[in-house]
Amino acid sequence: MNLVDSSAWLEYFANGPNAAFFAPPIENTPRLVVATLNLFEVFKRIVPQRGEGAALKAVAHMQQARVMDLDSTLALAAAQLSLQLKLPLADSVILASARACHATLWTQDEHFARLPGVKYVMRKP
Repeated sequence: MNLVDSSAWLEYFANGPNAAFFAPPIENTPRLVVATLNLFEVFKRIVPQRGEGAALKAVAHMQQARVMDLDSTLALAAAQLSLQLKLPLADSVILASARACHATLWTQDEHFARLPGVKYVMRKP
């Protein structure tokens, strides 16, 4: 299973320099999990840049995968990770979501780079 971080989704949708790195997990929908927080972050970022229509299209694409809801068990696991790793809320929820479904986390966010179960690529300008 794979879970793609919001920054990676945005990179993919923008066809940025790292889009090809994230394409394999994103395009393998049967093995893809999307955290509800990913939907929030991607929608919120795309609306001001490209409009609500583009944001809805992006989120519809994401929802073709298995969407993992934030429930009380996941929230507490995220809180534990936040305390242990000193991660902000969104990052701890994304990491907890990946770990809960035994998924590889794909990201270009440096603070995840050295964690087990993470596929990291350095953000390119």
